[in-house]
Amino acid sequence: ELFDVSQVRGGTPYGATTIAGGDGSRQPSQEELSIARYQGEYVAGLAVKLNG
Repeated sequence: ELFDVSQVRGGTPYGATTIAGGDGSRQPSQEELSIARYQGEYVAGLAVKLNG
């Protein structure tokens, strides 16, 4: 999903992002939300492992 260039959207190798206008007219797409959800689950799993 990070390499799909068929539409304007956030998402970088460093993590989830959203491209938005200053007036709030653009909301996160389903793909952006999916990337953010995956990243959150992944980081939560790492935190559980580190907490031991």
